Amino acid sequence: MLAVLNRIALRIARGIRSTMTGQIERNYSPTIGGKRVQVTGVDPGGSQVLRLAWQDGSQASLDHIGPDGALVDSDYAKSHHLVVGSPLQVLTPYRQTIDLHVAAIYKVPKGGGPFGTITPTSATFDRYYPEPQNVYVLIKMRGGASSQNTALLDRAVKGFPDAKIQTEKQFEHSQERGINVLLNLLFVLLGFSILISLFGIVNTLVLMVFERTRELGMLRAVGMTRLQVRRMIRQEAVVTALIGAALGIPLGILLALLIGRAIKFAAFALPWGYLGSFIVAAVIAGILAAIFPARRASRLNVLQALQYE
Repeated sequence: MLAVLNRIALRIARGIRSTMTGQIERNYSPTIGGKRVQVTGVDPGGSQVLRLAWQDGSQASLDHIGPDGALVDSDYAKSHHLVVGSPLQVLTPYRQTIDLHVAAIYKVPKGGGPFGTITPTSATFDRYYPEPQNVYVLIKMRGGASSQNTALLDRAVKGFPDAKIQTEKQFEHSQERGINVLLNLLFVLLGFSILISLFGIVNTLVLMVFERTRELGMLRAVGMTRLQVRRMIRQEAVVTALIGAALGIPLGILLALLIGRAIKFAAFALPWGYLGSFIVAAVIAGILAAIFPARRASRLNVLQALQYE
């Protein structure tokens, strides 16, 4: 399957569809019940290139919407108590009213669907919106994503520099790119927070060494070796870092869950590999933070430490 993106001219899209199966989506924001919603149009043949989960309808609904019918997403249908056959009155930005009815209700996929809130046929859409623009053209071609088919599509969109041809996998990767950039930014911020926490642990341990000078002197006097002193300070640093991880990771998971519910963008999933690596990073951070305080504690003069007030 190949996806031709970014507002391909209607006449070119129709030329492609004359020999292949295609689907066009357009995007405008009219008003329903005083609230702005997203409206798209779809051509017959969408069932050949799209797979949706349906609350009330089937794949065939994509091809049999009817001149006054419309697909409605399940969230909007639930919030407005709509069922198949319910009337819809859409006020366009051009002050025209479109009388529609619900032809089918589809479930909104995680991560967002290909359609807007309301989706009539392209013919109905074109009747009320002058100069419609294509957002997607999905094409199913014999032979799949071959070099021959790619060359054919390249020739079809040659005169349209803003058109971009992508395979299904390429399209998925392009959609993921924005999310990956955001995640990388969050990882950078996480790295800075770990660096700051290192200074915090070092500062805490140094103060602890000063405050426990006499205690450390007594431990050395009863037989604790320098190696054991360093090991004790390292273990305390690791425990401190793990306490931070034990508090921070659940808090981060809770915030991720709340943000995910708020934006309704993607499914919530726990990245166990990353969480495990964060715990390992906390242990390593504790060990690194303990280097200077542990060295200082192990080099205390025993007699001077016992006299320390």
